[in-house]
Amino acid sequence: MNIQDLVQWREFNDETLSFYKTIGVDMICLDIRDMHNVDPTKDLRDGRDSTDFLLECKEKVESHGLVLNSMFMAGWDEITLAAPDREEKVGAWCNMLKCIGKAGIPALGYNFKPRGNFRTAAVPPGRGGAKYSTFDYEVFSRNRPEQYSPSVSEEEMWERMAYFLTRVIPVAEEAGVRMALHPDDPPIPEPLGGVAQIVSSIDQYRKIFGLAPGRSNGMLFCQGCVTEMAVDTYETIREMATLDKIVFVHFRNVRGALPSFQEVFLDEGDIDMYRAMQIYKEAGFNGPYMMDHTPGFPQTRSDRAGRAYAVGYIRALIQAVYR
Repeated sequence: MNIQDLVQWREFNDETLSFYKTIGVDMICLDIRDMHNVDPTKDLRDGRDSTDFLLECKEKVESHGLVLNSMFMAGWDEITLAAPDREEKVGAWCNMLKCIGKAGIPALGYNFKPRGNFRTAAVPPGRGGAKYSTFDYEVFSRNRPEQYSPSVSEEEMWERMAYFLTRVIPVAEEAGVRMALHPDDPPIPEPLGGVAQIVSSIDQYRKIFGLAPGRSNGMLFCQGCVTEMAVDTYETIREMATLDKIVFVHFRNVRGALPSFQEVFLDEGDIDMYRAMQIYKEAGFNGPYMMDHTPGFPQTRSDRAGRAYAVGYIRALIQAVYR
């Protein structure tokens, strides 16, 4: 049973990989969303053949005894906002999938939320003064961000999702790559920044799976976001794992659900993490598990402490449940 962790492109170096190996991580998800801002010569939106580049990344990860299991890429605005060059960018996405498959990387995590995430002030402080990522709908409504113009309706977003998936999922299937769609965060099925959110409920996920059937049309099961939806998290785990729709899990805990929640440490949220992992196992999910977020520490020189704590916690649960 494997633990995966995210490495951002800016931190993709030997020191980071060595640290992850030391704390017991098995697999890496390489986040390349920001890569073109760091190095414009590595912009995969131009449709280039990136196979050699991906093989180099894979070799670098493997040199530390780790596995490059997945990449993460944000849904490009040209696609989600239906720009005039949308078809060209969908073609570039398909080429990226082919290259990922040729490099032997099994999965691609992605999102479909052009306005990004929304948060409010982190109050009150958490355990030991930790900073918890927080959302309070009432507070948010009093000071909404600038709205995207022209506004995008739910109907328009569904058209864009269908246009995208019906073209890329067959390519992903042929390439042997599973696409893992992350939920909106916060998962509120309404326009929060002028653009409708259509990855905010389990019913919406069911509709998404129906748009382009296939094993490659999967879910990045962010357990925190699912809990925030105010559904039965345990039964949702069982349903999605039984359907083999979970590509990998963001195994995190939250306190509260919409309209107000905080992302907290694994041991202090509303979900019984031991029970949750038991259900994943019973329903046939075999990983990988991934910590995703950690609260911010107020102490100096503690930027990696949250990751080490979470990985150790997950490893202990894996040993208790899967053995």
